Amino acid sequence: MTRNILTPEDFQKASSKKELMEIINEKQIPIHKTLNTIEYESTLIKLQMELVKLQSWISKSKMRVAIIFEGRDAAGKGGTIRRFVEHLNPRTMRVVALDKPTVVEKGQWYFERYVKELPNPGQIVLMDRSWYNRAVVEPVMGFCDSDQYDRFMRQVTEFEHMLFEDGVVIIKFWFSISKQEQWKRFQSRSENPLKEWKLSPVDQKSRAKWDQYTFYKTEMFSKTHTAFSPWTIIQANNKKAARLESIRYVLSQFNYDGKDEATFPIHPDPNVVNRYYRSMKQIDK
Repeated sequence: MTRNILTPEDFQKASSKKELMEIINEKQIPIHKTLNTIEYESTLIKLQMELVKLQSWISKSKMRVAIIFEGRDAAGKGGTIRRFVEHLNPRTMRVVALDKPTVVEKGQWYFERYVKELPNPGQIVLMDRSWYNRAVVEPVMGFCDSDQYDRFMRQVTEFEHMLFEDGVVIIKFWFSISKQEQWKRFQSRSENPLKEWKLSPVDQKSRAKWDQYTFYKTEMFSKTHTAFSPWTIIQANNKKAARLESIRYVLSQFNYDGKDEATFPIHPDPNVVNRYYRSMKQIDK
């Protein structure tokens, strides 16, 4: 019998999906990875259709929604954002990924340049990193001093409480990956010309400063996880699962029109998505 390939005769012989799978297993054809990809793509497009419905409802309701994506370098934030926005209407959606502050911005109140990026009524803003740069990246890399850091940590919960009281919905994601997975992704970036642009000097230093990141990340969670603006942890070693389940989490937070018509799960997997709590086990500790 010809192995590792399906022939036209095989398709004629199989009268059902079960029989075709039996032939595939008999020939030892490595098809599971392909099947997983097909299932992922199928689920993703369904969830993206729900996101379109959610966006339409947010637009009609004049809601203001800010979704913050934080995490270590190479955690998958950018790739997830691309799946979020792939089919959304750009008129009522923006992606914000700010560069380092200008000389003028350095002289302003720290939150000022972020305030300008907050959503208008009927709009969703997705932030690829946010004001939480000052909670983790900046102190680790020496981009702020201790006084600036302490001032930020005193002010951030007050800032978010003002936004909450004014009706802005903030969803805060932390994409969590292990040290080994981060290294694998850095290696992939360095070996792929299409991904090489993603590597930066900060990325190169971040692995050596892993423990410092852990310290400041822990401080951030303990001092900025609040009832009105909680942190949601995404277990992101599996990129595809992280993308799907973070979309599901966002969908689960709103009672948008047509939500009850979905014929597939739109609530996140608790093995992938968790609210932060002090004693939780973290893979990027």
